[in-house]
Amino acid sequence: MPKRVDHEERRAQIAEALIQVAGRRGLHAVGMRDVAAEAGVSLRLVQYYFETKEKLLFYGLQHLTDRFTARVGARLVAAGPDPGPRATAEALLLASLPTDEESRTFHLLYSSYSILSVTDDALAAQPFIDKPDAAENALTGLLEQARASGLADPGIDARTEAISLLAMTATMGTSILVGQRSPESAIAVLRHHFDRIFATVETPTAG
Repeated sequence: MPKRVDHEERRAQIAEALIQVAGRRGLHAVGMRDVAAEAGVSLRLVQYYFETKEKLLFYGLQHLTDRFTARVGARLVAAGPDPGPRATAEALLLASLPTDEESRTFHLLYSSYSILSVTDDALAAQPFIDKPDAAENALTGLLEQARASGLADPGIDARTEAISLLAMTATMGTSILVGQRSPESAIAVLRHHFDRIFATVETPTAG
């Protein structure tokens, strides 16, 4: 009996190959033939699943976002059963800083997607991500929760702080990639701002 093909697994395999080769060479320099070679499949198979390079790039972005979500989840698991709003916010932001090979690839490619969507009409015609304000809304909610619970400065504007933290993280991530700043110094800057925002130190809930 012929082996049944898991089409989602095959798409994920190809998307992973895109991420790996783009992480080495840059997203702009990657073609479908390069991705096929990296995945160990034929060019025709890549074209079967993704008719155009733009469709492959968009699926790759979704795959990259899924990997980032899993990375944040792993940090939250490591933080314990009840991490609280500060630890959760830190997990979200620190996961996106390029402090190791996986997060370096995430930051590099996510930035590349942003730039390509400005100049590539086919890519720009598709939603950049399903919920472009998801991170901002999530971070704002965490800060509002902390403020309401007495864990953050009651005078903060949660939305403004969230926007500032996200912009700061993105900029510092780029500065790490180009060698201007070390990961340790970027983390120290972020934690400095968290110390300013959060009025008290959260203590783990007794379990």
